[in-house]
Amino acid sequence: MLLKKIFLVIAFAVVSIIALLYGVSPDWFASRFLGVTDLDLNFAHILRAVMCLYLALGLFWLFSALSDTLRNVAILTTILFAGGLVIGRLLSFFVDGLPAPLLILYAAMELALVPIAYWIYTLPE
Repeated sequence: MLLKKIFLVIAFAVVSIIALLYGVSPDWFASRFLGVTDLDLNFAHILRAVMCLYLALGLFWLFSALSDTLRNVAILTTILFAGGLVIGRLLSFFVDGLPAPLLILYAAMELALVPIAYWIYTLPE
């Protein structure tokens, strides 16, 4: 049970950092990490929306770390979250080519998270 709590707290911390990088200053993020110097207003809007989506899930994971009834559900959502992102990224790799190095790193992290989260999910309480 302690490992599940720690996993969810770490998932909260990591996704919150990534979210804040995306959304607090989309112009800075895009120029610093993606090489985009003139970020379109619509893409800034999308990055801020993604930030809040990530923060909402992260807060759910943090709350669930302290809840016996929601802990396993929260771990399942980390699998769905990371799995969905990595599938989309892999699709984009094949269709669009390789993106900025940071986005490749995110894909590797998400790919690694899925089996780790599943293993933690299967641990007894």
